[in-house]
Amino acid sequence: MADEITPAPRGKAPWSFDGVVRDADGIAHYEGLPDSLIDMLLGAVERAPDAEAVVEVGGGRLTFRDVWDRAARVAGGLRAAGVKDGDRVAILTAAGNDWVLAFWGILLSGAVAVPVNTRFAQPEIDYVVEDCGASYVFHAGQPLPDGDPYIAPGKEHDDLAAIFYTSGTTGRPKGAQTSHEAFLTNCENMCRGLGIGRGEGADYRTLISVPLFHVTGCNSQLLVSMYVGGTSVILPELNVLTVLELIGSERISSITTVPAIYKLLMLSPDFPRYDMSGVRWVGYGGAPIAPALVHQLREAFPKAGLKNGFGMTESASLMTVLPDEYAADHADSVGFACPVVDLAVDQPDEDGVGELLARGPNITSGYWNKPDATLDAFDGDWLHTGDLARIDDDGFVYIVDRAKDMINRGGENVYCVEVENALAAIPGIAESAVIAVPDEVMGEKVGAVIVPAPGATLDPAEIADSLRGTLADFKIPQYIHIAGEPLPRNPGGKVLKPGLRTSTPWGKPLR
Repeated sequence: MADEITPAPRGKAPWSFDGVVRDADGIAHYEGLPDSLIDMLLGAVERAPDAEAVVEVGGGRLTFRDVWDRAARVAGGLRAAGVKDGDRVAILTAAGNDWVLAFWGILLSGAVAVPVNTRFAQPEIDYVVEDCGASYVFHAGQPLPDGDPYIAPGKEHDDLAAIFYTSGTTGRPKGAQTSHEAFLTNCENMCRGLGIGRGEGADYRTLISVPLFHVTGCNSQLLVSMYVGGTSVILPELNVLTVLELIGSERISSITTVPAIYKLLMLSPDFPRYDMSGVRWVGYGGAPIAPALVHQLREAFPKAGLKNGFGMTESASLMTVLPDEYAADHADSVGFACPVVDLAVDQPDEDGVGELLARGPNITSGYWNKPDATLDAFDGDWLHTGDLARIDDDGFVYIVDRAKDMINRGGENVYCVEVENALAAIPGIAESAVIAVPDEVMGEKVGAVIVPAPGATLDPAEIADSLRGTLADFKIPQYIHIAGEPLPRNPGGKVLKPGLRTSTPWGKPLR
């Protein structure tokens, strides 16, 4: 099938394609990228060793020289602990300086970084650590390993740099294998898509309020900042008032988060007291955005360019960007394919809607230790995203639905089958259907329609409590409706969820 796929037109895409070349297989690449992430960091150190690289709110400040020197000692400590080239090393620390030093220390040691979602329940964390075969784990509260400085030699574009785990529709997390080139390509995609200059340097200061175990926080903020010689200001825990204060005190010029957070910021009674004129880049994505909110963002951040981005773990973050000039008039679009990203629509219907396919050097090479899942998701060089989309003649990409059974809760993906599997283990539940409940702030919240077993009496709050320890908190349904009749199904036995979405009386949320 891969030979028959034709990339969609780029139409009005405004990107610079300078330095874009295609290899023998037709895959586009950027010329002139560093050989590896290690070389990227070294270049930043050599250009401005004493420039501020990382700030942990409530913690310390690191220059680029600090990051290099201290990460090299972490790498030496890992080697002394027996970590070898290609070993997987898991990070279970909170976002902050230690997380950054752990990440770079792993890469400098020659190992593969495995950021772990610290919001996972313990069984989920255990699964990730065991699945990747981690030879070492960075735990919160423990000192970083220390040893003689060590720098792994000879890392290249195709070498595996990290594995980011993302939940699948089966409920088991899958590890997306991300190469050095994939990371570097995403950095360049961000620069071209958002209009960030490669020499931006100290003028680029990004506030990271999303977790670093997500590709948005790590790939599209932390690494992009280091790519251009800027500063990452890391807020370990989101607090609206703190964000507002930091924008001024830390001279923040770039913010990237989900629409729900922007809405919370602007709803704060303290918002008018703060000067937002220093913010030059406002990025959003991960959830739908209303045109009215786009206009509010323009008023709130008068000197910022607005950019809507779309991507996924399997694309090392960014695949498309909607430029500022189209932000309001095409708010329902995620924009144009990035310069080295090819997109296509598989088996489009009469409206041009089909599954979105993607290829490019930013696409991960498959799932760690899961050959069957890799075959299902990757067709040659093309990734099956699981999203239903259409692409018009001008190149605008529109995500119209999700082929995968998924809820987007304020940018956090919740896979319905995983929650349904957990519900099935609770005594007294005969069947369940987990579906999205619209929410003005979060976009969507998790709802569950539950049918009791004969003679069982179920309490929604007790059901939610039963899921704690099995599921991460954000996956636990906030709306639970106890149904008095069996779930509607089609002749093949599949639950008819569209009808449930419109007919279920949800009542008040549990929390």
